[in-house]
Amino acid sequence: MKKLVITFLALMGLVCKAEINILPTPEFAVESEGLFILSKSTAVIHCDQAKDSATWLVKKLNKPTGYKLKLQNKQNTKNISNAIILDYVDSESLGAEGYILAVEQNGVMILANNEAGFFYGCQSLLQLLPAEICDEQKSDTKWEIACLTIKDRPRFPWRSFMLDSGRQYQKPEFIKKYLDQMATLKMNKFHWHLTEGQGWRIEIKKYPKLTSIGSKVAQGKEQQGFYTQEQIKDIVAYAKKLHIDVVPEIDVPGHSEAALIAYPEYSCMGKAPKSVMGFTSVLFCGGNEKTYQFMEDIFTEVCELFPSEYIHIGGDEAPKADWKKCPQCQKKIKEQGLKNEHELQIYFTNRLARFLHQKGRKVICWGDVVTMPGPAMEKNVVVHWWNYRGHKDKALKEAIRRNQEIICNTNYYSYLNFPLTPWNQYRQNRTFDLKTCYEKNPSYLKPEYTDKHENIIGMGTCLWTDWFVQEYMIDRRVFPRIYAMAEQMWHKGKLTSFDDFYKKLKTHYPRLKAAKIDYGPAMIDEMSKGYKWD
Repeated sequence: MKKLVITFLALMGLVCKAEINILPTPEFAVESEGLFILSKSTAVIHCDQAKDSATWLVKKLNKPTGYKLKLQNKQNTKNISNAIILDYVDSESLGAEGYILAVEQNGVMILANNEAGFFYGCQSLLQLLPAEICDEQKSDTKWEIACLTIKDRPRFPWRSFMLDSGRQYQKPEFIKKYLDQMATLKMNKFHWHLTEGQGWRIEIKKYPKLTSIGSKVAQGKEQQGFYTQEQIKDIVAYAKKLHIDVVPEIDVPGHSEAALIAYPEYSCMGKAPKSVMGFTSVLFCGGNEKTYQFMEDIFTEVCELFPSEYIHIGGDEAPKADWKKCPQCQKKIKEQGLKNEHELQIYFTNRLARFLHQKGRKVICWGDVVTMPGPAMEKNVVVHWWNYRGHKDKALKEAIRRNQEIICNTNYYSYLNFPLTPWNQYRQNRTFDLKTCYEKNPSYLKPEYTDKHENIIGMGTCLWTDWFVQEYMIDRRVFPRIYAMAEQMWHKGKLTSFDDFYKKLKTHYPRLKAAKIDYGPAMIDEMSKGYKWD
């Protein structure tokens, strides 16, 4: 079957696309006649490289089907029919995460050249089964799959979802639920925003007041709490099984009021600030050498908890009023031959970047670090382009000019906390629907542009929790619009029309319902009378 699949794809030239309902849309698909029926006698056979994905697949299939499917290594298998086979193929055209999925009447074949490819092939296979496969309860559904052949690979190596746990705390079980949904959509980076003016959420052993005080500075509902190091290790391990890297964000020098309430000696004036929903000019002191030691101690523990190649250090929205008045900051500017306080922030950023480079890490900073003239950034600094509202594509173009790696994640239109209609502090200019996201998202750059700029490594989407977006409110903001973002991150080539995409997306609503996702409306005209975002 393996040889037949490869030969078939070569003969077809991969020019036909099938109207299948997998999202994100596969690069190429060809339909054929017939059905494969999953039954209790189906075997799941794997090569050595695919053992983990095969084990995961069996677990996902057994609960809703009620079967006890057999898991077998292909070296110990002979003459098995009605099987799902995961096998290695030496194919450079699949890249690092690609796969081939072939469904025939007598079996299913998933081919890949590494574990990630096998995993994503399994995700596509699950989307071909009835929606009940997403439920944890046993169902009497007939488990049929239409025959087809798919070759698929991602557009970008970076496909992220960010959750703001700094302003509002979410339970570990909730985070795992979102990791599951990310995996379904083939998103591979969980950007975890862990610190804010309203809360410090990561346990740092050397500085216990960061959590004993910093996690409790805000008094709103779901604004108290932090993640122990054991909880973090558990979430990182859970994500790893889903081929998701957890990328922590420790936002400095601004958005740090919670930390500076706990340790005010690291602010310029040595006074504890107030907890705020937005941001203030109370920053970590850029002129105090003890600040840098404090930062290095924190990031040492962060690196021990998170094996990710990337560490996000924020860098956005850092007004310099206090730095202008601070004798230590002004002394540091003079000593280092800097021109102004912005250049002091670049100095601050580069020191952390060099420290983290020694630990084998790349550093991500919000685009604020390149929107003003200043010294060169360290080469391991990745620019996170976000502020389209304020600066359009300035950060993108400047990062390209400097040859820094770039993540595209603009506040128009990839901030999923922006609802479809005004709510709380979100006015009309901070709303958008699914069609706007799909057709007008500035983060989505056409392939002919990104092909010319290899330093654009991918795209992201964010769910900020400012203005008290609690756990139960998150689903209806994220879903279904995150599907548009996932499509733009993964699908290679030209996007289909919005009408075709939306038609396909609607077939996933039963899957979201089975997975107990409280998805919201996609378009304003679909909102029921009196619909409330909270």
